[in-house]
Amino acid sequence: MTGTLPGQSLSGPLVEIRKLSHSFGGHKALNEVSLTVEPGSYTVLLGPSGSGKTTLLSIIGGFVHPNEGSVFIRGNDFTRAPPARRPTATVFQDYALFPHLTVGNNVGFGLRMRGVPRAARASKVRDALAMVGLADAIHKRPHQLSGGQRQRVALARALVVEPAVLLLDEPLGALDLKLRRQMQDELKALQKRVGTAFIHVTHDQEEAMALADHCVVMSDGRIEDQGPAERVYSRPASRFSATFMGESTLISGKILDLGMDEIRVDTQVGPLSLAGAGEPGFDVSLAIRPEHITLVPESGSVSLGEAVVTDVVFQGSFKRVLAVSTRDPDVTFIAKLRSSYGVAIGDKVELYATPADMVLLSR
Repeated sequence: MTGTLPGQSLSGPLVEIRKLSHSFGGHKALNEVSLTVEPGSYTVLLGPSGSGKTTLLSIIGGFVHPNEGSVFIRGNDFTRAPPARRPTATVFQDYALFPHLTVGNNVGFGLRMRGVPRAARASKVRDALAMVGLADAIHKRPHQLSGGQRQRVALARALVVEPAVLLLDEPLGALDLKLRRQMQDELKALQKRVGTAFIHVTHDQEEAMALADHCVVMSDGRIEDQGPAERVYSRPASRFSATFMGESTLISGKILDLGMDEIRVDTQVGPLSLAGAGEPGFDVSLAIRPEHITLVPESGSVSLGEAVVTDVVFQGSFKRVLAVSTRDPDVTFIAKLRSSYGVAIGDKVELYATPADMVLLSR
């Protein structure tokens, strides 16, 4: 099987979303969203409930027609086309398998609707089930399978029709934590093997980071941030992205003055100098990821002041520590410290971070 279909362009974006807007009653679910998806990419739409991610996926799949904007796939306008006319397939959270059909007939259903002859259909079904490790389950019924196996059947059914784009609507949401992590690995490996572009909706930040080579963070019907997952995490583009794509300590401040290669910011925990651009007097925020806050000064680090520890949670290889600044009680530091640190609730500690690890954000 291959993700490249006859006539599929090998250059330019595979999916192009142009200024999509859509409302349900008085609620604006999408507000002028534009997005491109490259061939062979694994794109994850990440955001809380109500952010617009599922609506965007539904519009790409043809289940919802937008009030405004366009959907192009392989250079063709599919904005008003029904799902069956699109080069897409969808995997739903509840799998949507037919309980009265065998696994093989479930997987072959889409091929049957397309008029694929029985012999060719049977061969494709066997190949698809082998690809997801379920060749021996072809004659079973869905109720005889585990949750993870049913998920694999749904994937095989979607991939057997060789879509240009596979759409996944929170496909791992019904699985337990261990199985969800196992399926994350399998999904990523499967996507690399078949070469089809995947667009995957989730509200789970860890899932997004495990899967995405293109992460799209959404909030209130808009795209807040997008790019490689590592960049979105390490250098978030907005306050929302900094706090939703993982945790961050946010410190408010005002730009005091500019140097040759850095700016000086008057913050809630004192003046700090770091690389960045801006105008004196502008309000800004500094975002610091938990793993970049330490109890011990390191090369190039600066003091963030004293703080009182309010919570310590053991999480295996590290302790998640919350500590309130003694200078400004509105600032709560979030730190991931080595498990060997003997820190306890009520301790007064001095915290440090390196300016290069601080992200300057406009407020």
